[in-house]
Amino acid sequence: MILFSDTMNQRHKKTLETIFRKPEPASLNWNDIEKLFRVLGGVVSEREGSRVAVLLNGRVAVFHRPHPRKETDKGAVKSVRKFLENAGVKP
Repeated sequence: MILFSDTMNQRHKKTLETIFRKPEPASLNWNDIEKLFRVLGGVVSEREGSRVAVLLNGRVAVFHRPHPRKETDKGAVKSVRKFLENAGVKP
């Protein structure tokens, strides 16, 4: 399990805590989620259309970037949380 890292700033920590909050928020900025993936050591790569693949701790997931809005919906937040849990990341 990976806990808060020294490389995480307060914004990253807040994003991680928000992802694990229940009920899920519907206003989490996708760019903050991608930044969190990267600070945790994840590799984010572009895919077709608005898709991005994330490799983190040997786990891979593909997500759709929200558009035209920047905020994720509740379903996407749930998917991100499940991916992080499977990759051993918890707040």
